[in-house]
Amino acid sequence: MTSPTELAVVVLAAGQGTRMKSRTPKVLHPVGGRPLVGHVLDTAASLDPARIVVVVRHERELVAETVSELAPGVVVVDQDEVPGTGRAVEVALDALDGFEGDVLVLSADVPLLETGTLTELLATHRSGGTAVTLLSARVDEPFGYGRILRDHTDGVSRIVEQKDASAEEAAVTEINVGVYVFQASPLRTQLARVGTANAQGEKYLTDVVALLREAELGVAASVTRDASAALGVNDRVQLSEAGRTLNARTVRRWQLEGVTVVDPATTWIDVTATLAPDVTILPNTHVRGATAIASGATIGPDTSLTDCEVGENATVTRTDGTLAVVEAGATVGPFAYLRANARVGVNGKVGTFVEVKNSSIGEGSKVPHLSYIGDTEIGRGVNLGAGAITANYDDVAKHRTVIGDQVHSGSHNVFVAPVTIGAGAKTGAGAVIRKDVPAGALALSVSPQRNIEGWVEKNRPGTAAADVAARARAEQEAADGS
Repeated sequence: MTSPTELAVVVLAAGQGTRMKSRTPKVLHPVGGRPLVGHVLDTAASLDPARIVVVVRHERELVAETVSELAPGVVVVDQDEVPGTGRAVEVALDALDGFEGDVLVLSADVPLLETGTLTELLATHRSGGTAVTLLSARVDEPFGYGRILRDHTDGVSRIVEQKDASAEEAAVTEINVGVYVFQASPLRTQLARVGTANAQGEKYLTDVVALLREAELGVAASVTRDASAALGVNDRVQLSEAGRTLNARTVRRWQLEGVTVVDPATTWIDVTATLAPDVTILPNTHVRGATAIASGATIGPDTSLTDCEVGENATVTRTDGTLAVVEAGATVGPFAYLRANARVGVNGKVGTFVEVKNSSIGEGSKVPHLSYIGDTEIGRGVNLGAGAITANYDDVAKHRTVIGDQVHSGSHNVFVAPVTIGAGAKTGAGAVIRKDVPAGALALSVSPQRNIEGWVEKNRPGTAAADVAARARAEQEAADGS
């Protein structure tokens, strides 16, 4: 037997979410870098419940797999062919056999509820000694939500769904947001009495409220102070609204932790990202996934980082980065592209119009501009001239380029992998390096320049180029003869 003060959480994630008009199950649509159901599971876990049960049905395998990845300890149960929230809770109770504490019911499509709101709801429920306490909200546009109907004493009499509401009932602006705390025993008893004789042919959890009242077991409603946080996501419009609300909350949290966000309206930070004090985020910057940014770093403007690490005092400007590491004091951008497994070493530089993939750039090394660095290891103190390309793919396999410490290359070099450039070596402008270069050597790939006199006039007669060339040659011949 469990203690009456123990808590179990039931998360309803069985719905199809047809209004999303998507192949993706509604509860798996992301907001703030995490699926809707992920936010609800996080909030549930913050209450330290004895058990968490998630009820699934639509796209069962996909939802169950995601839930298990996000929260490995939860129990996933299947709703059968009987539709409705009442049936969903009923199958969850089967998985809670023997549990006699409080059962908190949450919806997987309500991602913005905070721990404090639910803690307050639990405290109200336990102090009142009622069989159920539900969370409600007062809104200007209640269409689509179940209405809370109260009696002459202002107590909750029942909940009526939108499709079953009379005109008078539909005018009520206090809505049920789908969050309840039940005592387990009366919930089991009354759920067994609920049928499906309603407009949707479903077993409503809301019918339990009226049955508990009839049994004089105590029904209460706690009106939330933050109605917007209690509303569910049913379509793409509400998804974006939830995203804006969550992002504003996230940005504000980091500002209070010592992060400078110059323009919160154009800054998006996933809840999974980590920022240190004295980070500066410039406008139109997205910090996504598990990105971690160390103290003193400046990110942006116009930058998107996904699952990246940025070291202390680094600067990343107008850059797109994914699964990359920028170490302390390094500078990246503007207009740089860091792909998976790119690493820019301490005080290194990746400049304008540079793409780096699966490569490490050593301490103090520079790739200033107009370059592609792929599958390459660059040592310390290297300076690659403009237009450097590591040709890593031979149409069958990828090959690596190794560039030793203190190498300086001329402009417009191509390093044809696999190739190694020894420490301290130099390469001339326009070189195509196909063979290893020994340490301290100068590598050149120079062929004699050949000029074919009169080629344009002969092969492009009548063109502007041919005409101007003929005049220039005549002028030169006249000058040489004078």
